[in-house]
Amino acid sequence: MSLIITLLQTVKKYWLIIMGSILVSITVLSLWPLATLPSVPGTDKVHHLIGYAALMFPVALRQPRQWRWIGLALLAYSGGIELVQPYVNRYGEWLDLAANAGGLLCGWLLAMALNFCLSVQDRQQ
Repeated sequence: MSLIITLLQTVKKYWLIIMGSILVSITVLSLWPLATLPSVPGTDKVHHLIGYAALMFPVALRQPRQWRWIGLALLAYSGGIELVQPYVNRYGEWLDLAANAGGLLCGWLLAMALNFCLSVQDRQQ
């Protein structure tokens, strides 16, 4: 259990670097021109959901002062990516934006649940 707490504390400490790295990865993977999409397990929408949940998680876990605005900016950014994709030989879909929004929500919910569990554990000690 202490390993998990240490990992969560590390994520809280380096949240901006983690979020920035994931954002760069999502941007490159979303805008890199491909002749055909690679065959990977799962559906495209699940990949969007997981990617954006991972993007929001460190922000929501740390909860910097403007974290809600950061979440809205990430949603707007994902919409911008969907608008740009047709210009780089990719497909922009509004359902992808919905999956991205769902991922941001899931990342937020997971972080809130973990923050609650950690606060309960702190009170018990």
